[in-house]
Amino acid sequence: MPSSDYDSACLPDLLPLYYRRLFPFSQYYRWLNYGGVQKNYFQNREFSFTLKDDIYVRYQSFSTQSELEKEMQKMNPYKIDVGAVYSHRPSQHNTVKSGSFQALEKELVFDIDMTDYDDVRSCCSAADICSKCWTLMTIAIRILDRALREDFGFQHLLWVYSGRRGVHCWVCDEAARKLSVAARSAVAEYLSLVKGGEEMMKKVMLSDPIHPFIRESLTVVEQYFPRYALQDQDILGRKESIDKVLALVPEDVRKELQQDFQNEKKPESRWKLIREQALRKQSTAKKGQHFEKEIMLQYCYPRLDVNVSKGVNHLLKSPFSVHPKTGRISVPIDIKELDTFDPFAVPTISLICEELDRPREGDEEEKSADTNDNEKDAAERRKIRDYKRTSLAKYVKHLDQFLDGMARSWKGDLLRKSDLQKEF
Repeated sequence: MPSSDYDSACLPDLLPLYYRRLFPFSQYYRWLNYGGVQKNYFQNREFSFTLKDDIYVRYQSFSTQSELEKEMQKMNPYKIDVGAVYSHRPSQHNTVKSGSFQALEKELVFDIDMTDYDDVRSCCSAADICSKCWTLMTIAIRILDRALREDFGFQHLLWVYSGRRGVHCWVCDEAARKLSVAARSAVAEYLSLVKGGEEMMKKVMLSDPIHPFIRESLTVVEQYFPRYALQDQDILGRKESIDKVLALVPEDVRKELQQDFQNEKKPESRWKLIREQALRKQSTAKKGQHFEKEIMLQYCYPRLDVNVSKGVNHLLKSPFSVHPKTGRISVPIDIKELDTFDPFAVPTISLICEELDRPREGDEEEKSADTNDNEKDAAERRKIRDYKRTSLAKYVKHLDQFLDGMARSWKGDLLRKSDLQKEF
């Protein structure tokens, strides 16, 4: 099968191979077990599986990594979602007295989906994406990552490509996992700027003084705006798109700009005229006239699905799940390489299964070494070797590095705990 030609009809044949030989179970368990700092943390976590023909199985939970592996290899889910850590084992939720089965903790999560930007991108719509509009995801990650780290003090942020048209963020710090619904809502609202549905033309309203968080976000947007909005989306080129932009400026300014645009055809020069008008207004008006900033934010600022972030018991698609429509693996994104991240270069399940079948030098010696080991160790080592032979390797390595960073904080927690227990 050619590497890029993914056929969804082949998914039932590819998934067993993926879960048996490629899915990074040891890293996955290491992540969700959080160093065993809290008892039963992994055991009380909800997983949900979407099986063939959209059969949806909720409240799955597992005692060990081995149990999770066996079940996933038996069920071969088309999609895996991760939910909250509950007061009891989710698999036993029917046996628990009504009302006492509670979602206690979960990572603070964010879901950004390209379909929410359809009113400000002309290159694609609905589920389609291209390199031009992918810039919106780059901007979203830059803005949110900075705010979550610098404004809120979180450190352990795992950014993940959804496999099709969006990105997810898992904030894994202990403080984030313990946040209440009210606190999650407050964080999500703080980060939300674009408000209003389809019928609302002007979705960003700025007032004086401009909040430092918005100023920081504008610094990011300004880096990408000329290339993304003026060139790639050509928002000041066609009449239809010009009208949409001019609907966001005051009426008197709109009339002047419409006149000026008759003589000025270059998008960059038209944008300069808008900025000049905004500066003029700011110097004469009593209250803030920031319409040039509002335009930039409306076209480029991250659009969050706040309901995903607010709920503790909300499920979110798991990293390393396969997207059934595209076949792409939901892989972690290395923020250090964000500007070069290409969603179309993310491996498909068909590619990595094909890479697994390619013969490699040294395979024979490795096989003979395996026969000398006990079966379990050999199988584990073989799995490590297997994903390392494929394009999945660099994404698993990124997860490993992320977990190493978290492990340093777990060690501190465990040391503190043991010190407290020694105090008499």
